[in-house]
Formats: sequence, C-alpha cells, structure tokens
Amino acid sequence: MDSVKAATLLEGSLCFHIFLFAILVSSSPNVIAEKLPPVSQLVSLPSSGVFQPIEISPSVLPNYPYLGKILPPMYPFFPKTYKPILTGRCPFNFSSISNIMDKTASDCSVLLSSFVGNVICCPQLASSLHIFQGHFSKNSNSLVIQNTSIADDCFSDLVEVLASKGANSSVPLMCSYKSSNLTGGSCPVKDINTFEKTVNTSKLLDACSVIDPLKECCRSVCQPAIMEAAFRISSSQTIVDKSMNTGLSTNADVLNDCKGVVYSWLSRKLPSDAADTSFRILSACKVNKVCPLEMKEPVEVIKACRNVAAPSPSCCSSLNSYIAGVQKQMLITNKQAILCASFLGSMLRKGGVLADVYELCDVDLKDFSLQVAYGDEGCLLRSLPADVGYDNSSGFSFTCDLSDNIAAPWPSSSSMASFSLCAPEMSLPALPTSDTIYPGCNGFVLNLLITLCVVFVVPLNGLL
Repeated sequence: MDSVKAATLLEGSLCFHIFLFAILVSSSPNVIAEKLPPVSQLVSLPSSGVFQPIEISPSVLPNYPYLGKILPPMYPFFPKTYKPILTGRCPFNFSSISNIMDKTASDCSVLLSSFVGNVICCPQLASSLHIFQGHFSKNSNSLVIQNTSIADDCFSDLVEVLASKGANSSVPLMCSYKSSNLTGGSCPVKDINTFEKTVNTSKLLDACSVIDPLKECCRSVCQPAIMEAAFRISSSQTIVDKSMNTGLSTNADVLNDCKGVVYSWLSRKLPSDAADTSFRILSACKVNKVCPLEMKEPVEVIKACRNVAAPSPSCCSSLNSYIAGVQKQMLITNKQAILCASFLGSMLRKGGVLADVYELCDVDLKDFSLQVAYGDEGCLLRSLPADVGYDNSSGFSFTCDLSDNIAAPWPSSSSMASFSLCAPEMSLPALPTSDTIYPGCNGFVLNLLITLCVVFVVPLNGLL
C-alpha cells in the first residue's frame, strides 16, 4: 500500500518469487534468516490452531549437523514421512485411491495447511472423504459406512495415512470433519438400490460428470442436480421423532446428510480424478461466495476517515494498520478479496465514511491476502480450484493471480444484501494496465524454498 511504483514494477517483473512465511510468536519479535545445509533427518512441525500462524515447540528442533557452527534458533524442513500405524479394523486398501491421498496430503501439508485451509486444504479433504466413502462400499449395496465403529476406525486410518504423507494430522478439526460424515447421518436412503429407484441417475450423471469451471458457479448445472437428488431421497420416507421438534434445522440436516450420499454415489460412478475435479469445482463455487477473513468493527478507521475528502496521513495510517492485521490470517482468492474489500467498505460506509478511502490510500485487492514476509508482494489465489505442488528441488509451490494489483472496489452503498459476483450488471475492477502485465508469464509460482532460505524465530514458551 505504501510502496514505490517503480520498485513494485521491478519486483513484479520476475515470474518466480520466493515466498517467505514468517512463523510468528508473540513473545519473540526477533527474526533471523539462515541458509540451510543439506541434511537427511527431517522433522514434522506441529500446527497449533485453526488458521493461525504455526508455532514451533523447541522439543521438535533437530540437531544441527555442522559442528563448530553456532546453532541457529530453528530451521524447519519438509515433514518426514513415516509408515502409518493403522487400526487394522478398517477393511479398505487405501492404495486404491493413492493418487487422491497424495494430492490431499500435499494440499494439507504441515507447513501450509493453516494458511491455505479455506481455499485448498479443506475442499480437497472433503473431496477425498467423498471418494473414500464411495470406494469403500463399491462392491456392496451400501453407499455409506453404516457401522459407526468401523467408520471411526476408517476415519482414524485415513487421517493417519495422510499424516504419513506429510499432511497436518489436525486438519479434520481445522476443517470440521468427523467420522460421522462417512455414515450418511440422518439420510433415510443409504443403499444403492433404493437410491437408483428414487433418483433420476442419468440426469445426475450427465450434469456432474464434466463440469464447466467458468459457468458452474453462476449458471449451475451440477449443483441443482445434486440438490434435486438429495431432496428426493430425503423425502422418500417420513422421519418422525416424537422426542424432538421436526423443524427447519432438522430438515436442513437431513438434506445435507443426503447430499453426502449423493456425492458417494457419484464417487462410485466416476473415475477418482474426474470425481475429484468435479467436487473441487463445486467447493470453489461455495468458498468464493464468502469472505473468510474475520473482521472486527473498524472503529479507529471510521474515526480517522469519517470526514476526509483527500489523502489523509492519519486516515491512511489507520486503514493500513487495520488491513495489516487482517491480511495475516490466510491466503484468499481474487473473488474472496473482492468480497472482503466490499465487506470492509460497507462497514466503513455504515460508520459514515463516504469517500473512497481505498483509492485515497492506494489499497489493492492483494492487500487483503497473506503477504510476503518482506515487502508488499501479496498473493491472491485464483478463484478456480488450486493445489499445492511439491517436488524435491523447488519445495512447496502454488500459483497466484497476476492481476492482484487491481484496486480494491469501494462499495456503492453500506449494504451487502444484493451483492453478487454473478450479477450481469456488476462492474468488476479494471484489468491491470500494460505496464503491470509481464509478457510470457501466465502466472507466477510462489515457491516456498525452505531448503534454501527460511524465516524463523526463537519460541520462548513452546507451543502457546
């Protein structure tokens, strides 16, 4: 936001940027960069919470291999894989969906899951659960795991297998998934025979086999087909529980459980990769409808900016400080950034700030997403489904949107009730001008070259 234009252009002309995540501990502000030596011993770095910075306990620090050199405060490595310790009670061969397990483990890696959970990790975890559920009972008449004990064991084994491949073992908690998600819950139809007698399966399969990622979110084809199928099986028999009120919330729960059964049926009929692609597009439609950032009331910003009509140091300082706190939460997509900017703007307008302070203070969409440790090179993920990549030479990487320097949109009113990214009359922000487009770059990959350089701190109190 407070950048020099020339410097921004110079930095932006590089297609590849090293993206340094600062591992923050409130009790230790000192940050040191250290070139890492090659070592063979790798450790798993625990995460301490939902969508929060990763905090490292001193107990997991490895021995520094170079004798005679001062021990650095901390240097993380890629998570060490290990042979999973399974319960032995889940009758499923996880190697049958190994490609989906590998992809999920990469998307939910220990080092990145807290930062990409909303957009990458949790949607992929949901997809893998649907696919597992469908494959588990592929040779039976059931679409779910009806035995809750087996569901518990299989869920535990699935998490263990993912962790053995480098995933954060706490992602089920982070993404709010439980073993009960595999059982069909309160849906009255759980067997394939009744399902196929009740649902227009040809229509469902045609709608969801191949999904257009550019059209599905606004002119849906698969989503209404899934909802229709879920509604049909949820209404196939009357559920009456005299000990409870059968209100709207109960009906909504049944419908949601039945959607899980529909996903399971699709998983049986589609190849794993095709099912995963479809499920991820549907997830992208959902996550891009909501700003995932937590925003408190901008009281100080309203106070400083209420009567401004021209650039004001105090207003911009207050606004920049507020956004700096918000942007530390996670990586978000370009569409989410538009929603987040509009939501904050609507709160400011409601508080009496009528001037476009985004324009006055040079606020871009990228300012709402997680930033590089040094400088203001923010990363907005694309709104289409994205995955975290990993290879031994470049480490973890993901693709960012080159158009992240678009000015943040100032809302026309204080209401978000009618706001839609699909409304034909909506005017999106202008595309970047020619001096901010770099020929030959369809997108730049932000590589986490943790094997070359890293940001680390000395934790004083272990895990907080």
